[in-house]
This record gives sequence, structure tokens and C-alpha cells, in this order.
Amino acid sequence: MSTPHIILGLVGEMAAGKSTLTEYLKSAHSAVTFRFSDMLRDVLERLHLEDNRSNLQMLSTALRQTFGDDLMSKVIAADVQKSAASFIITEGVRRPSDVTYLRQIPGYILIAVTAGERLRYERITKRTENPDDQTKTWAEFLSEGQREAEQKIREIAARANFTIDNNGSKEELFSSMEKILAKLYSPS
Repeated sequence: MSTPHIILGLVGEMAAGKSTLTEYLKSAHSAVTFRFSDMLRDVLERLHLEDNRSNLQMLSTALRQTFGDDLMSKVIAADVQKSAASFIITEGVRRPSDVTYLRQIPGYILIAVTAGERLRYERITKRTENPDDQTKTWAEFLSEGQREAEQKIREIAARANFTIDNNGSKEELFSSMEKILAKLYSPS
């Protein structure tokens, strides 16, 4: 599929399917990804601290309290604007400032990925994105969903250009994404 410059933002709660969708788009459309968590993981690695959700959330809060609430938003927006890629995904949009900065980029489209709470818990305990995911209890999952870094996700998702319900199969998720791409980028 030959596409013009495409810039998509993905917003969704933990284990809603953002990373699965990102991996699909990288494979099917050679998309380039900018993840908000990557810059945090880089810092944790440099500091020789464990790369887990708790540390990611604490570091995010500390950086924003010290350098401004929009620090990571500015970094991702600058990275996107410098990229020569024709298909870009920003994964992990979480705050109003993320949307404010990214929507200044012409053609930016925000997509919400949603899934039920129980299904998201099942998914998170089966994946290996963070070392503590597989041993996470239901209570820990619910508690992490209440942390500051997760609080604005539903508000941001309500501002999305499109919403994908990811309570089905991966094939259904990918098909929903392809329908959005066709709607946005097919010649009329």
C-alpha cells in the first residue's frame, strides 16, 4: 500500500492492544515507532534500575514535576517532526499536553484502542513487556490503573479521531485498523 505521510497516535489503557497494533503496522506498513516509554526505559537502563511499570511511572512523574508537565510531549513531537519516515506511530499518548503538541503536526490522527478490564488483565499477565507483568495480581493491576500516569487516558481517548474496540481477535484488530487507513488515505 503506497501511502502519503501518515502520523498516528495510539492511546489506550494498559494491555488494550497498542503494542500489538504497533507491531502489526511496523510489519505490514513499515511504520516507524516513537514510544513515550522508550525515553523512560533509556534513563532506567542508564541508571541501572529495574525496567518495570512502577519505576517507569515514578520516573515519568519525577521528570515532569522537575522539567514541566509537557517535557515528554515536546520530545516526542520533536522526534516525529525530525523523522523522514512516511508512516509514523506515536504509542502511549497519556496526557493532554501529548495531544496538544502532536496535533500541531499536520495530518496527525489520534486512535483510541479499548478493551475490557478482565481481558486486559489476562493479556498483561501473559506478556513480557515488563518483568513484573506475569506475576501481577488482580489487585496490583487495578492499583496500577489508578496511578497518575494512567489517569488521563480515558479523557484523551474521548478526544480521539477513531476508536478501535479490541475485545476480539488480533485479526479483528488489524482489520479495524486497515478500515481506518482506507478511510483516511484511499483516493476518493
